[in-house]
Amino acid sequence: MNKKYLPSALILYLNYFIHGIGCSILGQQSVKELLAGQWGMSDVMGVTAVAAALGLGRLISLPFAGPLSDKLGRKLSVLIGCASYVIFFAGIVFSPNMTVAYAAAVLGGIANSFLDTATYPAVAEIIYKYTGIATMGIKLFISVAQLLMPFFLGICVGTALDVLTLPFVCGIAIAVLGVLAIFAPLPKVEGVGKGESFLNNLKNAHFSIESVALILIGFTCTATFQLWLNCAQTFGKEVAGIPAESVAVMQTYYSAGSLVALFITSILTTKFKQVRFLVIYPIISLVMLALVYIIKSPMICYVGAFVIGYSAAGGVLQIATAVANDLFPKIKGTLTSLVMIASSLCNYTILTAASGMTASGVILMNIVITVIGILLALFVNARYGVLLKNAETSK
Repeated sequence: MNKKYLPSALILYLNYFIHGIGCSILGQQSVKELLAGQWGMSDVMGVTAVAAALGLGRLISLPFAGPLSDKLGRKLSVLIGCASYVIFFAGIVFSPNMTVAYAAAVLGGIANSFLDTATYPAVAEIIYKYTGIATMGIKLFISVAQLLMPFFLGICVGTALDVLTLPFVCGIAIAVLGVLAIFAPLPKVEGVGKGESFLNNLKNAHFSIESVALILIGFTCTATFQLWLNCAQTFGKEVAGIPAESVAVMQTYYSAGSLVALFITSILTTKFKQVRFLVIYPIISLVMLALVYIIKSPMICYVGAFVIGYSAAGGVLQIATAVANDLFPKIKGTLTSLVMIASSLCNYTILTAASGMTASGVILMNIVITVIGILLALFVNARYGVLLKNAETSK
């Protein structure tokens, strides 16, 4: 690794520290309550519909964000991502109504797509000897940001913009990172300008039932953690009776769980077949969701936040993508894009549906979707041996 690229890697990782706040800020109960009042809404669950627009933005941009990163270079995609995030944060802070905020959230989703398709390959190109560690660092910065979010929100209480000071500061921070990215050197990439479009790759791909199942797991596993991330604090306050000043602590437990999973899962996947975790982790999530739904106490919500953070947000989506790459090497890139598109589609459709439901209804819907994910994962596991042989033969 060339040391001159280390500052560039740090800038790329810090973008994801800001992203960690951006992708979960609308799920914080204190923020939801303030924005609901700002937008003239009677129910805080309506803010979840704006959070869903992040998925819509990703859905719109993912098919062309990757090819653009390959054709025109990582730096341009990083700059587009940073600029879009600035507009997102400004839109959330200053939006006079839900319509303006919704449009800003779509741009937030677009920002996420462009940062993903530029940063994942860029850090792998910088830390080329340890690509797994390089991409794991992205998840680490996201989790640390979410772990610290309740602390940041606590500092912001009493300032001019109150809890909206946090997205305001994040907008300024990512604008500064965008300017720094202009001058940050990145490795030259072979083949820039030769990337195939997503639609061309899609036309030439040959799908099987198992590949479709893995794509659908991208949908179900995203639902498990996104529904919790955006709606659990409302459930904790309105149903489980957690005091308003304490409910944000659920975010800390959730982020701590995902951080622990980041390290433990990376070790376990070297000792056991990673496809097994597509069943084991959702089963853990299912049991925990059922306990939260039945017991409805503050303590079970705190425990649930940690366990869901570990089992749902600790890498199931990434494992599903890795399994897809292992089993279908000939359509690896296309399948990875489709898993992420399924994840974004989930973010949009499921959170939109959740915005019109009660907090208890959202937990119940989460249980049903998680069960479907387990059934899909059992099917993939049952077929794993045959698929692996086919993959090795096709190499």
